This record gives sequence, structure tokens and C-alpha cells, in this order.
Amino acid sequence: MFAMFFGAGNVVFPLALGHIAQDKNFYAILGMLITAVGVPFTGLIAMTLFDGDYKPFFARIGIIPGFIVSLIIMGLIGPFGAMPRCIALSYSTTKAFLPGVSLPLFSALSCVTIWLFTFKRNSIVDTLGYLLTPLLIGSLGIIIIKGVLMSSPELPPTPHEHWAIFLRGLLDGYLTMDLLGAFFFSSVVIACLRNNSTQGITDHKQLVITTLKASIIGASLLACAYVGFSYVASFHSEVFTNATPDELISLVAVHVLGKHAALVACVAVALACLTTAIALASVFAEFIQDDITNGKVKYGPALLITLFFTFFVSTLNFTGIAAFLFPILQVCYPALIVLSILNILYKLYDFKPVKIPVFIVFLISLAAFYW
Repeated sequence: MFAMFFGAGNVVFPLALGHIAQDKNFYAILGMLITAVGVPFTGLIAMTLFDGDYKPFFARIGIIPGFIVSLIIMGLIGPFGAMPRCIALSYSTTKAFLPGVSLPLFSALSCVTIWLFTFKRNSIVDTLGYLLTPLLIGSLGIIIIKGVLMSSPELPPTPHEHWAIFLRGLLDGYLTMDLLGAFFFSSVVIACLRNNSTQGITDHKQLVITTLKASIIGASLLACAYVGFSYVASFHSEVFTNATPDELISLVAVHVLGKHAALVACVAVALACLTTAIALASVFAEFIQDDITNGKVKYGPALLITLFFTFFVSTLNFTGIAAFLFPILQVCYPALIVLSILNILYKLYDFKPVKIPVFIVFLISLAAFYW
């Protein structure tokens, strides 16, 4: 469960937040923990109550609105958000070691690589995940531990107010998009819990309890990672004054580990990003084939369509993609949080109101954004 939520992009946002928050990082990371840890696991529990099936989950707000919301979310975790962001971050973390390689060229090569891994389904990506995850977590863990040990005893001061920096952390948590991922990958978690249980989980109540226990462990690990990254960036923020968020991981790695060891960490981050993009490409291509076109467009052409849009969005670079995603997430996220909570209440206590509260929250978020 930790591996499902923990992607290389999740390293960037706590680093960027700590870089800004400095001595007020406690308030900043508190806000991020609410929206980047608490909210996704709330969504996961809600989906577990619906047995991992997103169609009846979203159909509670209406068949057509539910399908539109599903389509938007899939687009955001697919070729219009998470996928190109993975490619852009891979480029940002390795460009210092790849002189002369432009972002469009890197994006094109990445899309070709993704196509090669997803055109014919195989277990290579799973194998890479098993190899890369320990390397990624190990190298980032070393960065956190060594970064804290070699830091000064006092955090540098920031001019930001406590409430403003807390709100910044709260909103930056949206950018992880883990709640959106929870809606569509919960079925994978449920299948794993059922298949890997020694006694076999068949009772629905037992499944929910087991998911809740696993969520507590996964959420705790994710929270530790966020806190660690944010404080490393806070302690060393004066060294990276003009760095963009996507450059921070490579700069921090070089500063803490040295250039040669940092190369290993950066390659691990880049490969983890690409393996995530490979998995998302397959999921979105299947969504086009099965849900959008009802089998009229086959998997191969659907995959090419997915990668076509992914390439062009990825050329916006990481900062441009984040700027494109932020207003959409800021408007939609609160309504999705309310939907998750109401669906939990519906399953547990038969609390039926859902459409009006969700749409009211959506309209308030929309008005607040433009106001």
C-alpha cells in the first residue's frame, strides 16, 4: 500500500514545501499530511466499502456526472497529468548528467520506451518495480538521514505567517493526486489483500478491517517520508535559493551524497517515474478501450493515443504541468473529499444525501478559486 501511493513525484512536493517553509515547516507539513496522507487513505477506505468498483462509487452523484468525473480523473492520472509529470520529473532529475539532451527529445524517447513496455503486456514492469523500490527507498532514506545529521541546529527564518504556510501545505498536498489514484487502484489493493491472506479473506467486513490496518501502516510510512523530506529541504534551504521544485531532489542528492552517489539516487527516481508512467499508460489505454469506446478502439491504437497526448503535455516541463494541474485540483479536490466521506457514511450508516452536498462544495471551491 505504501508503494502504491509513494511515487517519485511525492518526493518533490514535500521538498518544495520545506524549502519555502523553513522554520515554520511544522505548520506546513501538518497541512500536507492532512491532504496528502489522510485524504488518500480516506478515499481508499471508501472505495474498499464499494469493493474497489469505481462505477457505483461515482454513480452516487448520477450516472452521467459520475462518468464525467471518472473521465476527468482518469485524464488527470493519465496523459494530461501524472504521466507527463513523471516524464518531466525524470528529465529534471537526470538532465545534469545528460548534457545536450533536450526535454522534447527525452520525452519522445520516454514515450517510445513506455510503448515498448506496454504494447505487449508482460511482467517486466513488475520485476523492475521489485528491484527499483528497495533502491529508491534506500537511497532516499539515506538522503533524509544524512541530510538531517549534517544540518545546522536551527532552521532559517521565513517571512510567511503560520496560517499562510499551513494553507500552502494543505493545497500542495492536492498536487500529489494520491486521492485520484486511490479511486482507481483500490481494486489492486483489495485483490492483493485477498490473494496474500494466509486464510483467504472472503468476508467483506473482515476485508475492510484488514484494509484499515494496512492503511494505518502505509499512512504512517508515507507521513514519515514527507516529514523527512520537508525537514531536509528546510535545513538546507539557503543552499538552494533559486532552485525550482523539480530540481530540488537532484540538488539535495548532490549536496548530501556527493555527485557519484547522487547519480544512483537520481537514476532510481527517474526509473521509478518511468515505471509509474508505464503502469498508468496501460490503465488509461484500457480505459479508452473498455469504458470510452466500448471495445470499438483496440488496445494498441488506444495506447498510441495515450502516448500522443502524454508527449505534448510533458513538453510543458514539470513546473508548467504543475501550474496547469493546480487550479483543476484546487476546484475538484474538496468535492471529491466530501464524496468519499459521504460514501463511507452511506455504506456504514445508510446516510443517503450526496448530490447536493457534493455540488455545493464544488461550487464553493469554484467561487473561492476565482474570488
